[in-house]
Amino acid sequence: MPDHTAPAFPEQPDAALATRLDAVLDDYVGGSIVGAVVIVARDGKIAYRRAAGHADRESGRAMTADTPFRLASVTKPYVTVAALALVDRGILELDAPISRWLPDFRPHHDGAEATITLRHLLSHTSGLGYGFFQKADGPYLAAGISDGIDRPGFDLAENLRRLAGVPLNFAPGSAWLYSLATDVLGAVLQAATGRPLAEVVRDQVTGPLGLTGTGFHAAEPDALATAYADAPGGPARMDDPHAVSFGEGGAIRFAPSRAGDAAAYPSGGAGMVGTPGDFLALLEALRTGGAPVLRPETVAALTTNTVGTMAEQGIGAGWGFGLGVAVLVDPAAAATPQAAGTWRWGGVYGHNWFVDPAAGLVVTTFTNTAVSGMNGPIREAVRDAVYGAG
Repeated sequence: MPDHTAPAFPEQPDAALATRLDAVLDDYVGGSIVGAVVIVARDGKIAYRRAAGHADRESGRAMTADTPFRLASVTKPYVTVAALALVDRGILELDAPISRWLPDFRPHHDGAEATITLRHLLSHTSGLGYGFFQKADGPYLAAGISDGIDRPGFDLAENLRRLAGVPLNFAPGSAWLYSLATDVLGAVLQAATGRPLAEVVRDQVTGPLGLTGTGFHAAEPDALATAYADAPGGPARMDDPHAVSFGEGGAIRFAPSRAGDAAAYPSGGAGMVGTPGDFLALLEALRTGGAPVLRPETVAALTTNTVGTMAEQGIGAGWGFGLGVAVLVDPAAAATPQAAGTWRWGGVYGHNWFVDPAAGLVVTTFTNTAVSGMNGPIREAVRDAVYGAG
């Protein structure tokens, strides 16, 4: 991460949009959210960009539009695009078993070895899961499996060894469950290329797009937005480690110091740091067809529902899932003003984003407050303000 300057886009400010979004940020920032950066691009032009609140509340450091963040699952689109770029080049095959590249990764289901393909990993239909969805006595925690957000003290190979030793939740391809699949995908990329994941992502994605503020290690950890967590009295500065309750009895186990640890293994699902502007540039490249990183038909596959209705239980009515992103199938069922074909996701350190191709929109909301910035009411408040709804 040599600097934090994001690629430039032309500005076309929208005064009415600014009035609506300013009201949202003024409502949430300083309350349930410590600091935020919201950017809205319409047809490739910046219609709105504002940094609000604090990057570090205790020192008084203000949030800026170029503040780098711990990305958590905002990492996944970078690694997914890198994988699909290698598919485009013929180095990987979507329907090949991943044992071709990871011969020792052979998890079982119902007592028999299961065949997991690259497509299963990308679509989260592999049968793998996440420890933070499980209670304290769950199998992943019992096996000491890292979710890629903590600081476990072992390498990726050891984490995959432990992961392969736990039975799959279901037969690959038969159901949908958000999972450590993208961490496994990162290992596939390393094995297929013979290079570290950070270099693969740089060569295939961030380098071609000129994204110099994004990578797997923060050379200046103190420049990152400080991580905060939801607490009864308002957002609390994260300890290291820090657990946040999540779901039905689960907990997300954070280690903010991981971002500055050059020895930490590169988690393909949660391990990157980067700026809001860099991520906007990635999404805008995908919205406009994928150049210079992907072919248009590959972007279409990435952003087309491939799982039927299997993801609705995990994401919500009206939503499907493509090769790495949630895809809106039925706006009425989802009760959203977004158009069918919208794709979105987020990250547990406090981010959410969406792309509405029909409206030419790319919208990113980066906050430093977990998990409210990801799935708290600010998510729908920003969305509705963008559309003038609500």
